[in-house]
Amino acid sequence: MVQKSSSGKSAAAEREDRLKAALKANLARRKAQARARSGEDNDKKKSNASEGS
Repeated sequence: MVQKSSSGKSAAAEREDRLKAALKANLARRKAQARARSGEDNDKKKSNASEGS
């Protein structure tokens, strides 16, 4: 049996909304990972620069 959503959206519209939400979450996660990697790279560069002095 097919359940109707309370919002009255079609199945295609609901799927599109789920995909949009998943894409947004994925993008946010990837940006956070990139920022973390960038921070690690900066920390390594700082520690290498101070060791060479």
